[in-house]
Amino acid sequence: MPTDCLPYRETGYFSNLITNYLDQEEALKPFYHRFPTADNLIKQAEEKGQFFSPLSRKRLYDSLIAQYKNTNTSAETQLNLEHLASENTFTITTGHQLNLFTGPLYFLYKIISVINLCKELKEKDPDRNYVPIYWMATEDHDFDEINYFNFQGKKVQWNREDGGAVGELSTDGLAEVLALFKTQLGTSRNAEYLSKLFSDAYLNHDNLADATRYLGNELFGEYGLVIVDGNDAGLKELFAPYVQRELLEGVSHAKVTQQTEQLTALGYPEQVHPREINLFYITKGIRERIIKVDDMYVVNDTDIRFRENEILNELANHPERFSPNALLRPLFQEVILPNLCYIGGGGELAYWFQLKTYFEEVEVPFPALLLRNSALIRTEKQRTKAENLGVSLPNLFLKQNELINRKVRAISNVEIDFSAQRSFLKEQFKAMHLLAEETDASFIGAVKAQEVKQLKGLENLESRLLRAQKRKLSDHVQRLVDLQNEVFPMQSLQERNTNFSQFYLEFGEQLIPELVNALEPLGGEFTVVTL
Repeated sequence: MPTDCLPYRETGYFSNLITNYLDQEEALKPFYHRFPTADNLIKQAEEKGQFFSPLSRKRLYDSLIAQYKNTNTSAETQLNLEHLASENTFTITTGHQLNLFTGPLYFLYKIISVINLCKELKEKDPDRNYVPIYWMATEDHDFDEINYFNFQGKKVQWNREDGGAVGELSTDGLAEVLALFKTQLGTSRNAEYLSKLFSDAYLNHDNLADATRYLGNELFGEYGLVIVDGNDAGLKELFAPYVQRELLEGVSHAKVTQQTEQLTALGYPEQVHPREINLFYITKGIRERIIKVDDMYVVNDTDIRFRENEILNELANHPERFSPNALLRPLFQEVILPNLCYIGGGGELAYWFQLKTYFEEVEVPFPALLLRNSALIRTEKQRTKAENLGVSLPNLFLKQNELINRKVRAISNVEIDFSAQRSFLKEQFKAMHLLAEETDASFIGAVKAQEVKQLKGLENLESRLLRAQKRKLSDHVQRLVDLQNEVFPMQSLQERNTNFSQFYLEFGEQLIPELVNALEPLGGEFTVVTL
């Protein structure tokens, strides 16, 4: 299984914020704590160990044992659950929405990143245990973002009414989705496995959280993955003091706003906008923002409202009814987990960069931030096609029009670059400008207009010649387009839209082990995996 790597900056698919972070640019250093290296993560363990109390560890252990009580847990995951009761155990965490059948491929890459980093840390620091965590975003309510996956260029979609936290949604209606999916899968051995996996996950479980836990456990249980559902009364009780401060002081808004302004001053856009109160109120079928109106706490779009003493009473008696939004969820994770590093995509890390000052204010250690592995899977046949077409790996990542233009210019037997002619023309007009200045000033505008016209004419001729050569070389161009469309579906990164099932159908049970072997979480480059 050959692999190739490419710097993230050269792919053209990652923001300046992320590529500058990977380059450890000086201006970004105030926005994070420790850059993710093995040595820095071991230092992070020393700091986090002083913060994470025995009470917190016991509560985490008890909650997870309860969450796993109806799961057929692998021996590796069961061992990691037991490790979490020990003070020398720490976690590496990633999180993801409860996308139908895992959603885009990067679901796999996130989890493989935490698995491989834990393994690497254990080898370097054998006296501690490192547990890979997948945090299920069970409290999200954006159903339209998770109710489908893409398979062989088609959308497999679950249509139903939404409302409330997605983890609590019943799995009704997914039998019909499976029936449709099976018609596209075929009848191979791998197809039968995928069909059974979908059925066992969604038809044998009552809600989306349980179904997703089963799915993650089936795919990654042998690697010891521990799956956490934060929508848990015991875990929320640990977080209650921070919720109370958010309700009474709104400290996150002030601190996050301050740090966001510092980021935007450097030219980086705001990823998530802080609110006055960054909490939701959550009950069956409802997850709505909490808003302060005069002296009342109002649950948006409902008749639910509390006075200050009433909402504090509600928090004391029902901490599970208070749900952090995207900005407070990182704090929730770091309070209830002995976590050292959060692994996420570029968009996720962008909002973590807004949070360090807030973490300092509430005295919670800020974790190391690591960009998840990104990868492109191609077949040996596709690799050979690229070689035969003379397409280098960096060129394969170009926008399609630029890729075609570069290739046509490279293989054409006619010179399509009129740069020399443009330079010659400009030199001729320099003399004309001097002549105009010495004779009649009114002549200067006419000379300039003629220069612009002739340069534009050269540009048009160059474009016409390029189009003519594209037609002449249409067979080569079409093969190039077909290849890029295969590995960049919808002209985007494969990992952002294609579901893992498309590759499992072809490569079967070797798929995940091959990816585990190929991806290096601290490697710092985009990986191309040839299967």
